[in-house]
Amino acid sequence: MTSNIPLSGARLWDSLMEYARIGATPKGGCNRQTLTDLDGQARDLLRRQAEAAGATLTLDRLGNMALTRPGRDPSRKPVAIGSHLDTQPTGGKFDGVLGVLAGLEILRALHEAGVETEAPVVLVNWTNEEGARFSPPMMGSGAAMGIFPEAEVLAKTDAAGATFGAELARIGWQGSADPAALQSLGAYFELHIEQGPVLEREGLDLGIVTHALAQHWFDVRVTGAEAHGGSAMAGRQDALMAAAETATMIEGAALACGARATIGRMTLHPDSRNVVPGRVWFSLDTRHDHERDLAALAATLRGEAAAIGARRGVQIAIEDFWISPATPFDATLVGHLRDAAKARGIPHKEMPTAIGHDAVYVARKVPTVMLFCPCHGGLSHNEAESITPAWAEAGLLVLADAVLATAGIAKG
Repeated sequence: MTSNIPLSGARLWDSLMEYARIGATPKGGCNRQTLTDLDGQARDLLRRQAEAAGATLTLDRLGNMALTRPGRDPSRKPVAIGSHLDTQPTGGKFDGVLGVLAGLEILRALHEAGVETEAPVVLVNWTNEEGARFSPPMMGSGAAMGIFPEAEVLAKTDAAGATFGAELARIGWQGSADPAALQSLGAYFELHIEQGPVLEREGLDLGIVTHALAQHWFDVRVTGAEAHGGSAMAGRQDALMAAAETATMIEGAALACGARATIGRMTLHPDSRNVVPGRVWFSLDTRHDHERDLAALAATLRGEAAAIGARRGVQIAIEDFWISPATPFDATLVGHLRDAAKARGIPHKEMPTAIGHDAVYVARKVPTVMLFCPCHGGLSHNEAESITPAWAEAGLLVLADAVLATAGIAKG
């Protein structure tokens, strides 16, 4: 069943361009990092627009915004739509904000039509999804779902030494509500750009996200011995050359089992032009559909690294840094999205997400689902990030149909 409320793809697009001006960059992107004055401006605009559409703001101690439109049956758990307004320093116009403004458009259309839902409908803006200024990412949703201690989040510092809690208070967006109250949502929907090339490459307008991949991150430390750059190469305990062989091994092992592996950072010591490195550290991010296969990959990497270390006379330690389990999304909500896409005749596929989102944390406590729209070239976290108005509208229509199928339209 398709919804008959007056949803406007054109108004959604105009809203996207309006918010893109808050923190606009010369190259066409957006720099609206969390808990900055610009973040505060975007939050204030969202509050005013949602309140004009009949919603009431609840603000919690971490700055998570919950804008609620009441339903006819207040005993029913709220149905939420959400994402985030914060960006990377050289971010684009659509990452996160698309999901928030699609939710705003649904509230506006319901208000204009005078339609009452059975369950309340809530629009959520999560604090600090990106983790660009305060790390780790997804702090607002993670703490709300009990994954991070609230006090630990409030004490986090940025590169300049400012604390999360102090900056939240400074911009005027620290509330008094308990973040854990968001665990009582009845359902959560998140529309997001894919941040990958699959949908565009396959000529599809939407991706219905069935689950999030398991992730296992590591610190890899290679310890050898420094030597003069003029010394004979035979017999060196060169930590960098051992690290390079280890990196190549990691790539091969990941490809062999269908995993994804990324070395994103590397440092070496003593970092001198004519000295053989004695120590190397690098980060390792691995992801897979199945936790069992990811655990098997970790065991393989440790065994192969030990063999490389023995052959080269160095020590290679692969240490756990962070583990996130494979997270299934709610089958009933996936079904609502599937039915809506079919009813609308919108080309789509079912797919996983390999990237962390607020929805992945929310899914640990609340029935949750995600919907992807394509982005050109799969480009994200980049000022050149781009989507089409038609893709945004397709996501809006299917999202609205599924939300209303979940919340129910009051009759009589």
